[in-house]
Amino acid sequence: MERVELYNDHFQNFKVYGIPKAQLIIADPPYNLGKNAYASNPAWYKDGDNKNGESELAGKEFFDTDKDFRPAEFMHFCSQMLVKEPKEPGKAPCMIIFCEFEQQFKYIELGKRYGFNHYINLVFRKNFSAQVLKANMKVVGNCEYGLILYRDKLPKFNNEGRMIFNCMEWERDNDTPKFHPTQKPVPLLKHLIRTFTDENDVVIDPCAGSGSTLRAAAMLNRRAYGFEIKKQYYKEAKEKMLNNIQKTLF
Repeated sequence: MERVELYNDHFQNFKVYGIPKAQLIIADPPYNLGKNAYASNPAWYKDGDNKNGESELAGKEFFDTDKDFRPAEFMHFCSQMLVKEPKEPGKAPCMIIFCEFEQQFKYIELGKRYGFNHYINLVFRKNFSAQVLKANMKVVGNCEYGLILYRDKLPKFNNEGRMIFNCMEWERDNDTPKFHPTQKPVPLLKHLIRTFTDENDVVIDPCAGSGSTLRAAAMLNRRAYGFEIKKQYYKEAKEKMLNNIQKTLF
């Protein structure tokens, strides 16, 4: 049985693949930033420097598929694909969403419609800022945001007796190939996966992108499944993220 599977398909078609239900779903759903996508990315400028003027990516979208993303369908998938809450405490599943600050409130309300009655806000603090437009003329953001959503019982929680704060450091990832504009650092993903799952648990990423979630899960001996509709990123994730890690581990 493969421990890591990435499908070049939409998560809505999950029934075709017969994947098991997850202890943890991690997702970075499209933000629908439209033509301002690169406003929070140095690539807006030539060589990442505003002194050089705008690059060919200025005023462009990250993905032409973002506009097709339907948050309600995404939440329905998550509600179906998390394991049921067991009777014993300390075993319940949860989902983690990376999102813009304003999007948190939409997903909190949407989550309640699909049985996710509780949430914990997450703040990821960087020691740098990607907000490059007029960066020397205003206060710039150095945080990303997320949510832990769960049904009724508190999720499985491996804290080893330590307090885990909802404001976490965004550790730079210098060891992983980078080829996706919204790629998340593997060390951060490993921290989240280690906290909310045990070895051999199932982790699902419905919007896999670079495959970094699957890589992090495999490195921690979890079973991981992901969906990515863009063929370019699917191929790169398989070649640069997953083939190497599977050879290393297995």
